[in-house]
Amino acid sequence: MSGSSIGQLFRVTTFGESHGVTIGAVVDGCPSGLPLTEEDIQRDLDRRRPGQSRFTTQRREPDRVRIVSGLFEGVTTGTPIGLLIDNEDARSRDYSDIQHLFRPGHADYTYWRKYGIRDYRGGGRASARETAMRVAAGAIARKLLMSMGIRIRGALVAMGAIVSDRSRWDWQQVECNPFFSPDAEVVEPMSQLLDQLRQQGNSVGALLEVVAEGAPAGLGEPVFHRLDADLAAALMSINAVKGVEIGAGMASATMNGTQMVDEMVPDGQGGVRFLSNHAGGILGGIATGQEIVVRLAVKPTSSIRIPQRTVTTGGEACEVVTQGRHDPCVGIRAVPVAEAMVALVLVDHLLQWRSRSGWEFRLPTRGEGEDETDSSFSPIDSLPAVPVADSVQEDAVVCLICKRACKALKGHLRRTHGLGEEEYRRRFDLPKEMPLVAPSYSAQRRKMALDQEVWQRLRQEKE
Repeated sequence: MSGSSIGQLFRVTTFGESHGVTIGAVVDGCPSGLPLTEEDIQRDLDRRRPGQSRFTTQRREPDRVRIVSGLFEGVTTGTPIGLLIDNEDARSRDYSDIQHLFRPGHADYTYWRKYGIRDYRGGGRASARETAMRVAAGAIARKLLMSMGIRIRGALVAMGAIVSDRSRWDWQQVECNPFFSPDAEVVEPMSQLLDQLRQQGNSVGALLEVVAEGAPAGLGEPVFHRLDADLAAALMSINAVKGVEIGAGMASATMNGTQMVDEMVPDGQGGVRFLSNHAGGILGGIATGQEIVVRLAVKPTSSIRIPQRTVTTGGEACEVVTQGRHDPCVGIRAVPVAEAMVALVLVDHLLQWRSRSGWEFRLPTRGEGEDETDSSFSPIDSLPAVPVADSVQEDAVVCLICKRACKALKGHLRRTHGLGEEEYRRRFDLPKEMPLVAPSYSAQRRKMALDQEVWQRLRQEKE
């Protein structure tokens, strides 16, 4: 089927249907030498996995991924990476009543018109089941991005009329509730809303936001392959997404020029500092070096237990009530999917930039000393130094409380920015007790990760 691939240099092709034997993906173009395990991918898949709360579909899929190609002795070989996930809890009998009619709001009719045949079991190829493979491929992309100092975070910021308050946002809260909400105070109202909708057999839409930090200024292409255009296309390809905006987005239509323009001032280091980010970190299709901010609107699930008018494949009028196991709000599990799509686009653009400019990035190697962080860390030259981690990123970042920078970071500061540790601390006003960051890929180093409470105390002391 055409249309099953995304990316130019980092190219991902997915295959499989909701009730088929398996779903899978082929990731082509991943650089060689990246340490990769199935557990690296499984962590992201578990965030998307169905049946983890009463607020999502009760289809019980373990979503255990298998890497079947592209690895040798724990690192990528540069050849296509094959990923497979078995479907273990499909109940095709739930869909036997709809095999000869079209469900409103679904792709039943359009697939039938295009191909003359459709897999009615759970939506077949049009099912959101396919997005598990996007998340699997995106996990590989995210690991590459982490090695370059780029972090991607997503959240559900509104569900129906319930909107999170930005003054209460806390990214650490996202992983502490079943809605990926950064606002702890909306969790209970959202719970009550979904319980109500499940009893009614109805559904609700959601608004998601994804933020990419650390993308270097200059990333992206002009005109037809603008970075924002590719991000919008990737996010619009997600099931049930009906709108995407970058930065101020649709609200920019109500603003005047003085409100919309992101003014610039000297940063005191030969560069610029933006006073706002209404553009969402992208100008002319090219990244500014600020946070890249995208939002996407996810429509209510079309599978509801309320009678709806439709027609049969023979053109006769009828009513349909959708049975089976469905999410009352598909926007919840769409958060890790959206993060994955942003990661895939950014990696693809970074590899395109490398192919044109000639810069190289070296990936962390396995088997280096367990008492230090990897000395092979070297982001691309144009990446800004990241002074402090806002949160501990397991398996990618380790925070060390020490009076001197770890060897990997000291080397990076000298090599990339010509800075010594003391100069670096002075520039960012960091006390000696404030931890610096460096990538790590070992379990031993993960055990050294700074406890969140200690980290909060250090931040408060600095303030």
